[in-house]
Amino acid sequence: MYFLLLAGLAAAAPSFHRPSNASVTNIQVGPRPFYLVDDMDPSPLKDELLACKEKPIRHAPTFSISHRGGPLQFPEESHEGMLAGARMGAGIVECDVAFTKDRQLVCRHSQCDLHTTTNILTIPELAAKCSVPFQPANATHEATAKCCTSDITLAEFKTLCAKMDSSNASATTPADYQYDGPAWRTALYDTCATPVEHREYIRLIDSLGLQLSPELKEPLVPMPFQGNYTLEMYAQQLIDDYKHHGINPARVWPQSFLPDAIFYWLQHEPAFGRQAIFLDERVDTAQGYADAVASMPELARKGVRIMAPPYAALLNATDDGDLVPSLYARAARAAGLDLITWSLERSGPLKQAAARGDYYVKPIASAITKDGDMYRIVDALARKVGVKAMFSDWPATVTYYANCVGLA
Repeated sequence: MYFLLLAGLAAAAPSFHRPSNASVTNIQVGPRPFYLVDDMDPSPLKDELLACKEKPIRHAPTFSISHRGGPLQFPEESHEGMLAGARMGAGIVECDVAFTKDRQLVCRHSQCDLHTTTNILTIPELAAKCSVPFQPANATHEATAKCCTSDITLAEFKTLCAKMDSSNASATTPADYQYDGPAWRTALYDTCATPVEHREYIRLIDSLGLQLSPELKEPLVPMPFQGNYTLEMYAQQLIDDYKHHGINPARVWPQSFLPDAIFYWLQHEPAFGRQAIFLDERVDTAQGYADAVASMPELARKGVRIMAPPYAALLNATDDGDLVPSLYARAARAAGLDLITWSLERSGPLKQAAARGDYYVKPIASAITKDGDMYRIVDALARKVGVKAMFSDWPATVTYYANCVGLA
C-alpha cells in the first residue's frame, strides 16, 4: 500500500526530476545512519534498515533535501556545507535568500544574522556598518549586536568568513562573541567557510546535477527597501536568476513563509509557482494550527500544491508510544495537497531534545526515548503521513533511509 501511495503521489503532483549529468556519484553517508540504526529497539523497521547496510548508496531526489547545507558540522549556507550535503546524497540543496545593500541576492538563513553566522564583528570597517554595533556584556546585560546583509554590499559580503551559527552572550570583545554553540554542533570545520551569492549557488548546484530550493526570506527592514525595492521585486529577482542561468523550472522548488510570495509566483511565474513550497509556521500556536487546518481547501483552490510545516506538526504520539498522522497531515491530504517537512537533525541528541521540550519534538516527546527513534520519526513521516521530501541538517540520515526503502 505504501509504494502504491507513492506512485499515486507521483502521478498527481509535480515530480522530482533526476538530471542525467549528475557529477556527484560517490555518495557517502558516513557512520551516523548506522549509529542511529544500532541504537533502535528491535523492530521490523530496524531489521529492514540493517538489511541494506552494505547496499550501494545513491542520491535520494524524491526525499532528501539538504537544509542550509550540512549545519550539523559545517557552517550553514556555505559553499563547503552545500558540497557536504550533496556528497551525503541530498537530491535537493537549499539556499535561503536575502538581499544586500546593493540589492544583490545571497544565501543566508536570515537577513539579520551576520553577527552570529559570520566573522563580521571581527572586521572593524564592516562591523561599523552593522545595524546595531557590538555591545559587550556587563553586569546587567548580555552581549548584543545586529548585522544584516542589507547593511553591506555584495562585494563586502564576499569578504566574510561563514561560521557556525552561535554567539557568546557573556562576551566582552567581538573575538569572544564568535562561538558558544552546543557541543553536538561541532566547530571542527568552522575554519573560514565560504559565503555564497545566490547566482553562485545556482551554478554550483547545477554543476552537480542536483535540484535547487531557494527560500525567499522575510525582509527584516522596512519595505520598500531604500524607498522603491518592493517584496514583489525581490520575489521576481529570485526567479529571474534561474531564468538567467537557463534552469528548467522543474528543477526549482522555491519556498517561503510569506503567503504573498507564494501567490506572486503562482500568478506571475506559474512554471516556478506550481512547485512552490508554502512553509507553514502557523502551527506554532493552537489557534494558528486550527486556522491552518481549516485553510487547506482554500489554499488548494488558489493553486498551492505543497505545504511544509515542521515535522512535529505532522505527527501525534499515542498512549502506547506509536507515531501517527496528525490532524494537519490528514487535512492536507484530504485537500489534495502534498507535504514536505523540516528539519530533521536540528535538535541534537533526540532524547535530550524530548526532555527539554524542544520545538521539533515537543508534541511527540512522550514517544521518544533514544537517538535511534530518529528513524521511527522518518518512517512515520514517510509511510504513514506520506511526505514527499524532508529537509535535514545532516542529509545522510534521510538518504540512507530512502535508499533502504526504495525512495532513491
